[in-house]
This record gives sequence, structure tokens and C-alpha cells, in this order.
Amino acid sequence: MSRIQLALRVPDLGASVAFYTKLFGTVPAKLRDGYANFAIAEPPLKLVLIEGAAGEATRMDHLGVEVETTEAVHSATARLSEAGLATDVESDTTCCYALQDKVWVHGPGQEPWEVYVVKADADSLAKQQGSTCCAAGPAEADTGQKAPAVAGGCC
Repeated sequence: MSRIQLALRVPDLGASVAFYTKLFGTVPAKLRDGYANFAIAEPPLKLVLIEGAAGEATRMDHLGVEVETTEAVHSATARLSEAGLATDVESDTTCCYALQDKVWVHGPGQEPWEVYVVKADADSLAKQQGSTCCAAGPAEADTGQKAPAVAGGCC
């Protein structure tokens, strides 16, 4: 079963976990320092919360489609490439407390989408060197401000 992923950067992780626990009637499937994710059965959704800066409004970090196998990631990569979309493939990448295979594409508004499979749990929120996951977004690059550890999307 595939499901859509919505990753939000939130200013108060604890308050957001409490809110989404009530909203969806389920506790996080994974809760770590600066990070939480919910595996919601109905509607099928992977909701990822990434701790941002205090006082900032919640914003979309990235979108995704979680699939069950690496083969499904490869199939998505082929389909997206054949459709003329620029793809960025990552194999065995560690990000957001998970070892993943994934492919990234960007929508017309530069919204990042990933098609990914979680292969194993990991001990780190931070990205691997050279990964598209967690790359600094345009806002951070333009202002010269230091980006949060996971700015730009992953998970």
C-alpha cells in the first residue's frame, strides 16, 4: 500500500504532536528529538513533523509518496524520467531517523516531492553528505541565514 506523505516544519513539536494525536486519534509511530511521524491508517497518510524555529508559523517542508519496496522507487524513477521530469535518485541514504531509497522531483512551484521506501530505522535526524534530503531551501540561500539541520525536506 502506498500513502501520501505530508511533512510540516512546526515551531513547537510538543504542541503539534498533542494536536495531531487528537486530530487523527493515534500516537506517533516514531518520536525522536526534533522529529515525529504518524502512520495514519484512515485516511492513509504519513504525517511528518520536523521541529523548526520557535515563533515561526508552521509551513510545508515537502511532500512524498511512501511505497513498499525499492523496486517501486525504481519504477517511479523510470516513469518520472520518461515523463520528462528531472529526477535525483538517492540509494541507501540516511535522513530523518531512517535508511531510505528515494527519488526526488520538483513541481512547477519548486515544491519538493519524494517517492521513497524506508528500509530500516536509523539513529540520526541529519542527512548524509551530498543528499538532496535536507538541502537548504531558496529562502535560506538568499538570506544567508543558517538553515535548520533539516531544512528543505527529507523523511
